[in-house]
Amino acid sequence: MNKITIDYNIEDHNYSNNYDRGNLLTEKNNSNSEELDILNTNDLVKLFTQEDLKPQKAIFNSQLEITRAVDEITLRLDRGGKLFYIGAGTSGRLGVLDASECPPTFCTNPELVQGIIAGGYESLYKSSESIEDNNLISIHDLKNRNFSSNDCLIGITAGGTTPYVLSALKYSQSIGSLSIAIACVPTQEAFIPCDIDIRLITGPEIITGSTRLKAGTATKMALNIISSCVMIKLGKVYKNRMVDLSATNDKLIDRSIRILNDLTGLNRSSCRDLLRITDGSVKVALLVSFANIKKEDAKKILSENGGNLRKSLESLGLN
Repeated sequence: MNKITIDYNIEDHNYSNNYDRGNLLTEKNNSNSEELDILNTNDLVKLFTQEDLKPQKAIFNSQLEITRAVDEITLRLDRGGKLFYIGAGTSGRLGVLDASECPPTFCTNPELVQGIIAGGYESLYKSSESIEDNNLISIHDLKNRNFSSNDCLIGITAGGTTPYVLSALKYSQSIGSLSIAIACVPTQEAFIPCDIDIRLITGPEIITGSTRLKAGTATKMALNIISSCVMIKLGKVYKNRMVDLSATNDKLIDRSIRILNDLTGLNRSSCRDLLRITDGSVKVALLVSFANIKKEDAKKILSENGGNLRKSLESLGLN
């Protein structure tokens, strides 16, 4: 597929479309921080730590929607679909961060979970806020990634009004993909087209409008929970061990050896040897050890059980 590109710069912005967002909860003034600029350091830190309890409450209050999102995403991915995050600014960076952590943590193909940020890679370290006002670029960005009806899209927009994200969600709905929204304002303040609407109500920011703070924290928590729970349900975890991790450096090799040691009782030397003969796969190594079978047989059994170690052990009557 040919890569689609579109040029956009600030001169293209139609200022007549600008409207007052002062009604949005994320843009309102926080009465607790009215005298922020004259607080001493101790009071500043105290205020931030007190306010940062609110993201946890916001997550707690959104459990039903998050649960539904996890189940629906798992169904799609189990059938060969992919998960995409899309956002601008902080929201986009958080999506890219969560997506980029899935391969080393769960040994997933980098294409399984993808993060798209308005403006592309450069926007991860360089401001490009003007692009978020364009409602065409996100559709092209999705098409460039071969986004299809089999896939899932999580649109992240703290204030619920980002054109780049809203148009992506509308496009997702139009082709029958699973569309999920994450925002930090009540539904009555901003309608978002989606199948699952996750609202993380964290209140006004300490620094007015700076949604990289509480809104960003709550969003990071939600993405962590969603991706982790999906991977657990896809069999990427056994007990509470990341048995599908990619042992690509000393730290991860050590973690792999410790996982084998904890679960098999073998000493470190034996675990290192086991890891070596199973090509660095903790999951294969565990099945070889538990079932006392060859590497090739372990791989075959895992394949027959969708890569799920627990199901593989159950099929052998060992769990």
